[in-house]
Amino acid sequence: MTREPQDSPKQPPSLKATVIRMLARREYGRAELVQRLSQRGVAADEIESVLDEMTALGFLSDARYAESLVRQKQGRYAKRAIAHTLKERGLDRDTAEAALSALETTDETDEALALWRKRFGAPPQDERERHRQLRFLLSRGYSTGVAFKVLKIVRSED
Repeated sequence: MTREPQDSPKQPPSLKATVIRMLARREYGRAELVQRLSQRGVAADEIESVLDEMTALGFLSDARYAESLVRQKQGRYAKRAIAHTLKERGLDRDTAEAALSALETTDETDEALALWRKRFGAPPQDERERHRQLRFLLSRGYSTGVAFKVLKIVRSED
């Protein structure tokens, strides 16, 4: 089966079609879409009008995006690390707080302990390993107090 050459060059997709295609793959926040579309050279007023339309249709929702991020990072990162990610992604404080309210029911020490058990499983044998495990917990957004408490619990269980 041979293809016949087309007479006219292929038209680039409209901005609306591009945004719908992006949102079909995954959730985006409004600020992230504005940034990505601006990088493509699209005019700011055109971006805003299309995003307003997508929001009105229910295709774009910062609240849904925030909840998605929280679910994705829950259990692997501390609440403050997740809050920092939400702020970095350009979500307003009210939206972020509403999404983070789902984390209020979990105890941060229990969550950090479960994460530690999944990652390490055995208490540190020397100071070097202890520092490595502390850095891991700190890099996931847990406070120093929570990280030390986890290692203390682990040491007492051994």
